[in-house]
Amino acid sequence: MKRLILLVVSVVVALAAAIWFLKPTHSSADAPHPGQLVLFQWEDYMNPPFLHEYERKYKEPPKITIFADEDEAFAKMRAGFTPDVMGPCYYEFPRWQEAGLLEPIDTKKLKNWDKISPTLRNLPGIDAGHGKVWFVPHYWGNTSITFRTDLAPEYVQHPSWNILFDPKYKGRVSVLEGVDDTVPFVAHMIGIDAYHMTPAQWEHVQAKLRELVPQTRTITSDDSALVQGLASGEIVAAMTWRIVYSSLKRENKPVAFMNPPGGMFTYVCGLTMHKNPSSVEKATALIDSMIGDEGAIYTIEEIGDEPANEGALVREPDEIFIRQGLDRDMETMLKSGIFQKRLKNKEEVVSAWTEIRAGL
Repeated sequence: MKRLILLVVSVVVALAAAIWFLKPTHSSADAPHPGQLVLFQWEDYMNPPFLHEYERKYKEPPKITIFADEDEAFAKMRAGFTPDVMGPCYYEFPRWQEAGLLEPIDTKKLKNWDKISPTLRNLPGIDAGHGKVWFVPHYWGNTSITFRTDLAPEYVQHPSWNILFDPKYKGRVSVLEGVDDTVPFVAHMIGIDAYHMTPAQWEHVQAKLRELVPQTRTITSDDSALVQGLASGEIVAAMTWRIVYSSLKRENKPVAFMNPPGGMFTYVCGLTMHKNPSSVEKATALIDSMIGDEGAIYTIEEIGDEPANEGALVREPDEIFIRQGLDRDMETMLKSGIFQKRLKNKEEVVSAWTEIRAGL
């Protein structure tokens, strides 16, 4: 039976990849014209402040294709889609590199490279030798629990991720859909390092995930839906990225972002260059534009993440950091978190989490 389920899941994933590859894309034009770069990126990180410097130099914007999930993005590229610049997160880019999809990026040609946090410039595994890197850090943030302090006041002084399993809030909590967030998060709750699990530990994590699913109202990575659910009180607590908390604070909602004992998870997302870019020079210029000062200010003020470009934040007022629940000392914050890394046997983990969410 298990083999049959895995076969069905594999077929569904393959069909989803085919549909994704064929469906129309979000773009600034219907199709790129000769010489126009293609940017394959998360929503929000293709907005004008990231592109202005590039547009001033080349007198045109890139064509933009948005992905909502890195597994879909990977499948689409494996199926033949060839963008020029892509925006995976740190835990994902090694899979793209090993699949032969990436070209090293020459940091000597990035005028904004030295503005990036030293901690992020020295992330393990990004160095490609000779002053080149596989992955240019772009922004970072935290994954934790955003909760309504008026609806769950007992967790204000005693923050605990166990709120997700609190029987009082059954049907009023939410977790993220992606395995790179939810699996390490739940594993950490029960004292297991998801990045170095034994088979027996993985069984324990799966059992905890099966316990979690009936507790949830939603399992989604849709920031807008999470903001709306928490704002209305339909959701009391949700596993979110910091940007959800930041959005709710801007609306003056009574929310907190937990920093429980053991620290929060920290994700780092960045920029990579495709193995076969239409122009290495233009792709490098686009990456440099995206990590520039204008995009960095937009990231912290409007999106709610933290830019890798720390140099741009020197003149930012204190109230911006206070609103986000951040310290001006970004290096200390980065070093205090748990960096999200690549999951071993990710395909197996994805299949298992898919089955668990479906109640199998």
